[in-house]
Amino acid sequence: MSFMADFSFDVCVIGSGAGGGPVAWYLSQLGFSVVVIERGWWLSTQHFRKDEIGACRRDLYVPHTWEFPHQVTIDKETSTTFQLGISFWNATLVGGATNIMSGMFHRMKPSDFKIPEYYIYPQDSTIDSWPISYDDLEPFYTAVESIAGISGKAIKHKFAEYRSTPDFPYPPLKENAFVKYLDEAAKALGWDLVPTPRAIISIPAGERNACYYSGYCGSYGCASDAKSSSRVAFLNPALETGNLQIIPGAIAYYLESVGHRIAKSWIVTAEGKRYTITARVFVVACGPIETCRLLLLSRNRYYPYGIGNHSGQLGKHLIFSSGSVGVGLLLKEDFSPEEWEAIRQPGLWINRTLYEFYEIPGSGSKNIKGGIVEFMFEHTNPIRRAVLLKYDDQGNLIWGKPLQQKLKYHFENVRLVRFEVFADWTPTSQCFVTLSRTVRDKLGLPVAHIHIYQHPHDKKVDRLLTEKARMLLAKAGCKHIQTYTSKYPPPNLVAGGCRMGEDPSKSVTGPDCRVHFVDNLFIT
Repeated sequence: MSFMADFSFDVCVIGSGAGGGPVAWYLSQLGFSVVVIERGWWLSTQHFRKDEIGACRRDLYVPHTWEFPHQVTIDKETSTTFQLGISFWNATLVGGATNIMSGMFHRMKPSDFKIPEYYIYPQDSTIDSWPISYDDLEPFYTAVESIAGISGKAIKHKFAEYRSTPDFPYPPLKENAFVKYLDEAAKALGWDLVPTPRAIISIPAGERNACYYSGYCGSYGCASDAKSSSRVAFLNPALETGNLQIIPGAIAYYLESVGHRIAKSWIVTAEGKRYTITARVFVVACGPIETCRLLLLSRNRYYPYGIGNHSGQLGKHLIFSSGSVGVGLLLKEDFSPEEWEAIRQPGLWINRTLYEFYEIPGSGSKNIKGGIVEFMFEHTNPIRRAVLLKYDDQGNLIWGKPLQQKLKYHFENVRLVRFEVFADWTPTSQCFVTLSRTVRDKLGLPVAHIHIYQHPHDKKVDRLLTEKARMLLAKAGCKHIQTYTSKYPPPNLVAGGCRMGEDPSKSVTGPDCRVHFVDNLFIT
């Protein structure tokens, strides 16, 4: 598809994932002409296969780090993602990371919007209350659950949020027999363990098929359209209106402004051709890191420090989520043949979330904000599972017959249960995004420089949640439990950088997501 050098729309949305897809859907339904700029490729459902080499061993869904790196500073050491062998790109394709998500779909709680009022927090943090409340968002949660398609079972528990609907729109997904052991363990400990809502439909709907329980979900695109990705749930219906165009393989690298309005978005295609897109309204939805980068790159005489950076807040207050994980082994010898056959059943979900420590007792009238723990089986990926078994108990590399025997025993007699800790980072002045002064990407543009700092307070919360999850696994019958914490946070759980607030001196956008002092620019 070719585009004019200056193509005009009502709305230009930059990014097609969780932030951009719903905006494009809603405005195209209202009859506005909308264009979505997406740096990744436009893959359809038939392109998604259970290909571990492509999806997990290679950069199939993200830019190559030697072409588009990030710069990272942590513990006073600075490097690039190419040098580190890691990536802070999550997924760049039409629909964004929602194509490869696991689809856990919890709502925030009313207290999450007013942390300083409800919880004890470190005095050296930059934390602040939201300018909106849970009540403001509740109707939108309800709408998205219906439009996207969320399966689950809403139950009462001490941290359950108010819902205007009694339950999720789709029934819960099928569960593995191990859930019984986990539920009984939680009950014995007196802990709240609740069903996990998923952005995966459990029964067919329209052109979408139900989940067929392949086990290849997180890190993989969905071959049945059961996963409620932005592409499937929002962009495909938006295209049917005739009001939406998507430009894949195009990078928006500069927003041209005139006075207090954005006039054009400059883009470059994979072929190196450059175009401008004019629009009445612009929406930036590139994820926290790349959104900040684009706005910082868009300097001009009206915005000498970057668009939205009028008070030096752009890129600040960056937060991730705790990255601790743990694993425990279920052993065939501990179960009857019938029990083991049920536990070995592939593809079925655990779908349980530990909510007991969403709040941790503090001092006085306030508690400490905790988090949740999600439980799942290890990925079905056979290559990854085999690679993890290549050492003996002394750490020596094994091969040949000893490796074959170990693989055979593990695949037939062991089922690995995994947990992941999810707890908010405390925003601080030491975790933020800037433009790199030394590293440029393939286009010759400064890359994002990510300054990573996790407050010691958050590490304490993470350790407590990890230990509680270990206790629950042990109570449920798991053996050989181990936990791991990386100093690098997970790249798929990033927030911040464009704080929302009433006061322009302390924030980048207002409560309506409009950038302060820019009439037609929104950030989602």
